[in-house]
Amino acid sequence: MPVRIRAADQHMAMFSVDAGAAQRMIDYSGLQVCRYRPGRAVVVLMLMRYTDGDLGQYLEYGTNVMVNPPGSTAGGMRALQSAAAFIHHLPVDQEFTCEAGRSIWGYPKVMADFTVRDGRQFGFDVTIDGQLAVGMEFKPGVPVPARFTSKPQVHPTFSHLDGVTRETAGEMRLSGVRYRLGGVRLWLGDHPYANELAALGLPKRALLSSSVQNVQMTFGDAKEIS
Repeated sequence: MPVRIRAADQHMAMFSVDAGAAQRMIDYSGLQVCRYRPGRAVVVLMLMRYTDGDLGQYLEYGTNVMVNPPGSTAGGMRALQSAAAFIHHLPVDQEFTCEAGRSIWGYPKVMADFTVRDGRQFGFDVTIDGQLAVGMEFKPGVPVPARFTSKPQVHPTFSHLDGVTRETAGEMRLSGVRYRLGGVRLWLGDHPYANELAALGLPKRALLSSSVQNVQMTFGDAKEIS
């Protein structure tokens, strides 16, 4: 420790969803969704492609729900700024990172198959046990000047596995960042993960989407919080 990711790229989309539905989906964690508007919460769907790091090369899809720090019931846009990501789904395509993620950090990693389409419109599909879970396609965004994105960012994440909720702090540096309003086409399959996303009201138009040409990360041990 810490584990280091030296090179990765990221595609992400942020959606506004019904807060009650999001809370029911993650009630098992003991955490509370951040209600950035009355009755609304934020879910972030993303694909990470790790190309150089301590856990090897692999693909990873995440369904993340923005939650308040433990014990907080804050709401509004200010609360969203201090919210953290609770990782609800985390399929990967390599066994080593799957086992390491589950045993070291309590991440809900499962094995999956990925189809990635590079090009002007980046896209991917995630299939688990032969069933399509989720697919996304991204339109290119507008470049963001490096002076706004290159500073180190500390982002805690929460996870829950085998009855234990954990917090893991990580630091990241971003380069080659692009953002746009909307910009994503999302589709769901027949896997139970897809059913959970549909219960949130997805697919729908994204609030915003982004791509990051390179992500560098470090993260240490997980801390049990319950």
